[in-house]
Amino acid sequence: MRAEELLRRYLEQRREMGERELVLDDLTVEQVMQLIGAARADAPARAAADWREALAAAGVNAPAGKPAVPAARVSESTASAPSVAAEAITPGIIVGGDPRELFGGGAMEAASLDDIASLVAACTACVLYKAAKNPVPGDGRADETGHPFVGQAGQLLTKILEAIQLARDDVYIANVVKHRPPGNRTPAPDEVKACMPFLVRQIELVKPRVILALGLSAAQALLTTKDSLGKLRGREHRFHGIPVIVTYHPAALLRNPAWKRPTWEDVQLARRILDRPSGA
Repeated sequence: MRAEELLRRYLEQRREMGERELVLDDLTVEQVMQLIGAARADAPARAAADWREALAAAGVNAPAGKPAVPAARVSESTASAPSVAAEAITPGIIVGGDPRELFGGGAMEAASLDDIASLVAACTACVLYKAAKNPVPGDGRADETGHPFVGQAGQLLTKILEAIQLARDDVYIANVVKHRPPGNRTPAPDEVKACMPFLVRQIELVKPRVILALGLSAAQALLTTKDSLGKLRGREHRFHGIPVIVTYHPAALLRNPAWKRPTWEDVQLARRILDRPSGA
């Protein structure tokens, strides 16, 4: 596949994620797409090694660094174990404050995860409870049965965790909203707000060493931001003192296999945080 086509597909994916700019010599996404569609029209047809070479041939200074892996070459299993880099992780958004002062109420007084599950089952704070078959408080398993992540997306998540030497039982999985939205639509702001005390208290009780936010909805809810997923990736955010790494939702990877490679990079960041010495 020609390098121009690889880059075109990549840029289209970034645009779908809401990004307006890509750092390629200060050109916008639209300008780069126009460039790769027209600048080489009079050049002999030749397959470049990667999209950086294609841009260089078109007169554009592509960003320095190791060539990107073309989308066509990305497989479901990109590696069997993470390679931990030594460089520091770029800091990101910090969300803090005393959760009890921020939220208060019964959820913040729950003494256990089972207590939270009971509160969720009785919650009528938003409209989602009316159509839901079961609440989804969290643990590590489907949606309509009352547990998060089963089916193909769940299987893929299990493989992602295994790639960084984590079993499904090693992690706690919690949804931002505790009743599944109809048609699996994006939760509304008032629905997220109603469920946030439950999520915060779960995090307090579990005391995770790192949070992996899967998908834009989870990332924006945790970090109280409207930034695109692309801007949130690759940075170490903080949610009430706990490191947060943002990556794609497994369901999105099933629709766009090219995102598996950046997801692999993201989960390696999470693994690096887990491997830090205690207190670092």
